[in-house]
Formats: sequence, structure tokens, C-alpha cells
Amino acid sequence: MKKSFFIFFALAAFLSTAGFSAKQNNLLDRLAEDYVKLALAVGAYSPGYIDAYYGPPDWVVKHDDSVLRRGFPAAELRKKANGIIKNLDTAASGHLSALEKLRVDFLRKQTMAIRAEIDVLGGKKFVFDMETKAFYDVVAPVHKREEFEKTIAALEADLPGTGSIQERLAALRSKLIIPADKLPIVFNAAIAECRRRTLAHIELPKNENFQAEYVKDKPWGAYNWYQGNAYSLIEVNTDLPMDISGPLRLAAHEGYPGHHVYNVLLEQKLVKERGWIEFTVYPLFSPQSLIAEGTADYGVELIFSDEEKMKFEKEVLYPLAGLDPRHAARYARVQKLISGLRYAENEAARGYLDGKISKKDAIAWLICYALESPARAAKSIDFWNQYRSYLINYNLGQDIIRNYIEKTAGADQSLKRKWQIFYDILSTPRTPSGLK
Repeated sequence: MKKSFFIFFALAAFLSTAGFSAKQNNLLDRLAEDYVKLALAVGAYSPGYIDAYYGPPDWVVKHDDSVLRRGFPAAELRKKANGIIKNLDTAASGHLSALEKLRVDFLRKQTMAIRAEIDVLGGKKFVFDMETKAFYDVVAPVHKREEFEKTIAALEADLPGTGSIQERLAALRSKLIIPADKLPIVFNAAIAECRRRTLAHIELPKNENFQAEYVKDKPWGAYNWYQGNAYSLIEVNTDLPMDISGPLRLAAHEGYPGHHVYNVLLEQKLVKERGWIEFTVYPLFSPQSLIAEGTADYGVELIFSDEEKMKFEKEVLYPLAGLDPRHAARYARVQKLISGLRYAENEAARGYLDGKISKKDAIAWLICYALESPARAAKSIDFWNQYRSYLINYNLGQDIIRNYIEKTAGADQSLKRKWQIFYDILSTPRTPSGLK
């Protein structure tokens, strides 16, 4: 009798919990739909804001000129964003699984970023650090010029000769420019090797694929346009000559295990297997971008050790490009040291976007402390003018991802363990603040 009573009580408790859980999931699904529709509504007023969308076609908001002329409905859209955030706060207090908690946190931070975009479109101005916090869930650290000067001094041994260090670096790079007619074959070889190495650790759908195209007149170096159904269009900008260090970096970043793999896994694991509609839309100015760019940049070092990268470039890419492989070892050392200047661009962008330095001064800083050529420095500013503080997602994003993986791995710093953690980040809802 007592046993039957306890069985009945346990069953009733289970059914009650299951019912509550179902209600919570239904609520989250409704909020996810509201989030997608809000993002699309904002995107109708902000060209380029929606980086990817492969959800229901009839959700796409199309505004004709007469609607646009009536002005941006900031108050209405902000009210919708606040309503989603409030309901997510309520959902967060319920009984959720670990994955559902990640989902709620992701939706909340993403919606907060949409609210920030609504504010910007409504005329609000953010200073650099406020903007990175509002959009990307982080504040970029400040780096002093002395840090960059030490790195530049360390380059002297690998860049002997007369003239400034910028001139000596330019002279070396000029010997390693990939001829324009050879770029497709070099890039194809790079992406094939990145794909082969990625598939040794991550299983992807059989139909996953991409197409590479070469374009001009863009503010960025390359772009992955995810189309849905495990397919990407990868565009490579040829405005500026590309040296031999570019193909592997871009192939890993835009393709494998970078943006293409990230989007494929989100679609497979969260949209198709769980029905989480929020992952069919990607608002560019959002915490998701730091995860996307950070994992893409970290992926370069994950698939190749420094020695493996140099060996592949020397034995495969240099010959395909018709370049002298005797430069490979020295240029690999130079590139490794130059990576220590990644944050120099942040400092120039912070000053420029906050109105504290002029375009001329920003270019001079980039030439001096980031060792960029004048043409590439000008291209960097074109990028800031369009995407503002987005650049922090690359350098800071990479460091956040690396630190999280190494911390989570603990005593087991094996490559296998790092790939496992990397896969978990790519295939689950994540926010930058949640990786600290």
C-alpha cells in the first residue's frame, strides 16, 4: 500500500514537472519566434544587418519607400524588445535543463543587442566601449603603445637591412604576393586541406558544401554568406594583393572549421534536431558575432600547429603560387610576431570612432604600430566606417575562445580534448560572457 502510494506520488510529480517543462518550452519557442521577427523587422531598416536567414520566407519584412519615408518606428520596436527580454527573465527562473539555460541566455543577450541597434537607428550614439558591451557582450581591454613597440623591436632580427621596419616588411611581402591568376588554385588547395583536417574531428552532414567567388570593392577581406541547408557562399575580396599567409587563414576562418562549420552545426543540431527557430537568423551586430569570429580565428591554430602550417605552406602553397619556398620559415616567424600586434587596430579604432583622432592619425597609427601598408590601413578605416567596433570580435573573440577552451580542458590539454570543447561551443547556444 505504501509502495503504491509512493509510486503514485512520484508519477504525479513527474507528470507535473513534465507539464511545466512543456509549457516552458512552448514559451521559449514563442519568444524565439518573436525574436526572429524582431530581428527581421529591424533588418528592413538597416541594410547588411541580417547576415543570414533561412527561416520561413513569409516572415521577411519588406518596406517600400513610402513606409521608409515615414521614419523608423524606434519606440514600437524597442517596446517589443523589452517585452521579449522581460518574458525571458521570467522563463529563466523556471525549471530548465542546462542546454535550455544556455538558450535563454543566448536569446536574452541577442535581444539586448537588437535593442541597441534599435537605439542606434533611432539616433543614439554609443562610445566605443559602450557599443562593444551593448552589441557584443564584452568590453575590449586597453593596450598601451609600449606593448606594440616591444613586439616590433623583436621583429628586427627577421627583418634585417636598411630603411624603416615597415619598409623592410613591405619588401619581404612583395616577394610573397600570390599572382592573381594563381589565387583560386592556391585558395582551393588551402580550403581542401582545412576541410580534410576538420572532418577528422567533426562529423558534418553529407550534403554540406560551399562555393568560392572572387570579388572587388568590399571593405572586408573575405565573407561567408550562409545560405542554409549546409551551404555557404564564400567571397574573397581581391582589392588588395594577397600574400602567401592569406589562403590558409581565410580558408580556416571562412570555411573549415570556421564560419561554414559553425553555421552548419547550428542548423543541424539546433534548428533541425531541436526546432529552435532563433538560429535561422543571424543579426550581425550581436554577441553571436564574437562567438563566430572568435571560433573562426581560433580554428586556424586548432587545425595547424605552427610547424604544420609552415610545412604545408612551404611544400604545397608556395609551389602552387610560383613563390620561392626558401622564404617560408622566416616569413612564418615574422607572421607569428606580427600576430602580437592584433590589438593595435583596436586602439586606433577606439580613438577614431570616438572622435579623438582623425582619419590621417588613425592611418599613421596603423602603419606605425600594426605595421599595415598605407593601402591596407585605409581599407581598415573603410571597415570601421561601415562596421564600427565589430573588429574586436576577431582578436578579443579569439582570446576568449582560446582561454575558455584551455581553462575547460584543465589538465588534459590534448588536441582531442580541445576539439571536443570547440565542437561543443559551435553546436550549442553560447554568449561571450558565458565563456568567462
